[in-house]
Formats: sequence, C-alpha cells, structure tokens
Amino acid sequence: MPRLSPHAVQGELKPLANVRNIIAVGSGKGGVGKSTTAVNLALALAAEGLAVGVLDADIHGPSVPMMLGLSGRPDSPDGKSIEPMRAHGVEAMSIGLLVDQDAPTIWRGPMATSAMTQLLNDTRWGDLDVLVVDLPPGTGDIQLTLAQKIPVAGAVVVTTPQDVATLDARKALKMFEKVAIPVLGLVENMAVHVCGACGHAEHLFGEGGAARMSAQYGVPVLGSLPLEIGIREQGDAGAPIVAARPGSAAAQAYRDTARALLAELDKRPKLRGGIMASLLGG
Repeated sequence: MPRLSPHAVQGELKPLANVRNIIAVGSGKGGVGKSTTAVNLALALAAEGLAVGVLDADIHGPSVPMMLGLSGRPDSPDGKSIEPMRAHGVEAMSIGLLVDQDAPTIWRGPMATSAMTQLLNDTRWGDLDVLVVDLPPGTGDIQLTLAQKIPVAGAVVVTTPQDVATLDARKALKMFEKVAIPVLGLVENMAVHVCGACGHAEHLFGEGGAARMSAQYGVPVLGSLPLEIGIREQGDAGAPIVAARPGSAAAQAYRDTARALLAELDKRPKLRGGIMASLLGG
C-alpha cells in the first residue's frame, strides 16, 4: 500500500516530521471500551499495510501496555529521547511503561499534560503513517492541550448505543468541533451481543444511539462493534483480537471500521508542495 499522505491539522500547527497523521480517539465518559477500540483500530490500520503507532495519553489510567502485552522499560539511547516499544506490528508508548505498574500517577493537570506532550515529542517514532492517540475519557486538560499543541488530522468518538453514553459522547464531539479538530466519525462499541450457545442477537445497551447522533450532527458512523467475550479476553491477555484472531467476525468489524476511517481521512485536505516536502525531508 502506498504511504499515507499527511493531512491538514488544526490552526497554525504543522504535522510532525516523522508522523504523517495523528488520529485522536476520545469519548465523553469512561467504560465505553475506548482503549480497546483504539488499540484494535491501530492493529487494523497496520493490517492495511500502514506504519502505525499508539500513544497512550491516559496518564492516570494507562491500559495500552497490558492490552499490547508490553512490559519492561523502553530504551533511551541518549538519556533524553525514548525508543518506542513494539508489539503486534505497531510502535507504542505509555506512561505505564515508565512507572511501576501499581504506582498511581497523582499529578495535577499541568503535570499530566506535560507528561503527555513529552511522551509524544521525546519518543523516537519511526516514519509513521498514523499515530493513534488514546485519550483519557472526558473533556479536560489533556484534551485541551492536545487541541492547542499537538497537530491532529482527525478525531474518532467512541460511544455505546445507550442514551447515557451518547449524551456524553455529544460533549466530546462538540469539544473537538470547538477546537477545530475534525471529527472523522463515530464508533459504536458493544452494539450487539450474539449468544454463543443459541445465536440469539440482543442489543444489551440499546440500539441506534450512534445513528441518531450521526443524523443530528452530520458525522458518519464508521463502524458498529460487537459485545463479545473474546474481545475482552484477548485484550486482557495482551493479544488484541485483530492480531490474535484475524479471521473472526469481531476482527473483521474492526478492519471495516479502520477502512471507513481511512476513507473519511482521505476526504480531508492533504498537505502538498513545499510543506509536504519539507516535512518529509524532500
């Protein structure tokens, strides 16, 4: 697959020289499976032949290392920068790789946002087509810093179908709009559960929440993901389902969602001419 072009970002910011596109994955509330979605989407993008990285920006509750099966400390060849760790074909960095697993990060907002920007800027990322940033839930300091200092090509909002989740997802969507980060689409997680014994499909968290948001705000639904025990089990085991069971229906749902994401990104303005050449060392 050809390399992905850099796309326009918010305000006067410019894409990083070695990261062509940053995609932020956010949610208005916790418990909707945002991190699981971000990690599996990253692996699905890598399965499309792209060079992909994952930045765990949830400073207070980092879960990406566990989901990717990463442990130990990343290398620092010069004492200033950090080598990303690799798992399942993607690069990754998280505060969870730099502190003890049981140590809480009891930091005020400025410390957390500083840690997030340092993780981004001090990591020696390879030449990435996409860096997926797993944001903490909500609309707080880290999201504001992301909007002001980090060049983002687009955002994805994760929700479940139930009304209480879409209520908060609307806030996340409007936040991205206010800070001029384009929302590429919605991902409806835990949309349907199919009984493994009898095959009965049931919408445990309601039905159609993302579709109603899509109609109200004119933002596409990129994908509808199942509520399946294998997704949870594989994430806990450090082998996300897209990598561990690539032929499964759940993995296919993530890949379809990743392809829809790329299609929406392709509609965004691309950087051309001298700007692109300078960014890519041409």
